[in-house]
Amino acid sequence: MASDNLRDIKAFLVIAQERSFTRAAAKLGVSQSALSHTIRALETRLGLRLLTRTTRSVSPTEAGERLIARVAPRFEAIREELLAFEEVRDKPSGTVRITASEFAINKVLWPKLAKLRPQYPEVKIELAIDPGLVEVVTDGFDAGVRSGAHIAKGMTAVRISPDIRMAVVGAPSYLKTRALPKTPSDLTDHDCINVRPCLRGEITPWQFRKGEQGLQVRVEGSWTFNSVYQAIEAARSGSGLAYVPQELARPYISSGSLQVVLKDWRTSCPGLHIFYGDHRQSSPALSLIVEALRYRH
Repeated sequence: MASDNLRDIKAFLVIAQERSFTRAAAKLGVSQSALSHTIRALETRLGLRLLTRTTRSVSPTEAGERLIARVAPRFEAIREELLAFEEVRDKPSGTVRITASEFAINKVLWPKLAKLRPQYPEVKIELAIDPGLVEVVTDGFDAGVRSGAHIAKGMTAVRISPDIRMAVVGAPSYLKTRALPKTPSDLTDHDCINVRPCLRGEITPWQFRKGEQGLQVRVEGSWTFNSVYQAIEAARSGSGLAYVPQELARPYISSGSLQVVLKDWRTSCPGLHIFYGDHRQSSPALSLIVEALRYRH
């Protein structure tokens, strides 16, 4: 069989190189008698004598020399190609496609991955803004980034941010016409700006905590967006109250174009996670990115 010939020719090449059955057997990890049997079987199949054996040495016959000249370079080429494949396997390279919200890309992925990328020129990163709950595998992505509350079962997930502090904010022009809410239940008297991350999914509820008391409030209003960035702009225009990441609202709070309400209530959402399929099949490039993004307390 062809596979037998290839294995036995490799053994023959080692013997020819070492000029010794003893040294060749040690190099191949087989017994000397088994190696002798292998060479006899190869010579029988080829109908040619390949080695001349003496009590002190082993040397190729004319046919053996011809076989070495024709075959040895091809074996070396195959060995080099296999080594090249091992380098590709172990070296981060290729394109990694990640779906994430605009907030996640701007505040977590871009700041960290922009620093990482120059160190690994063979890695390309594609970031796709999509606030919805994408099926990463079927939609052709290597990974997705979402809140820890929205990770599908069976996915490997790694936290990449702390819990996200939220704030309920409104423009002075809106708040001067309404009574300030003192508790989350007072939000029913306000025009609230909602966010629906996935157009076919649920509107994000507003979560509050005060001491041991936790509340999840579903509010009503005239406007719904699928991005917190648009919700902030609507709040700044005086269209109502918005529930947004405090980090995004901070510049507008500092400038006075937005005011925080319900300051006595702690508001937060579960932190961001990067998630992907079977971790055993993840590429070195994806593993590199996951480690670069991993949140460390």
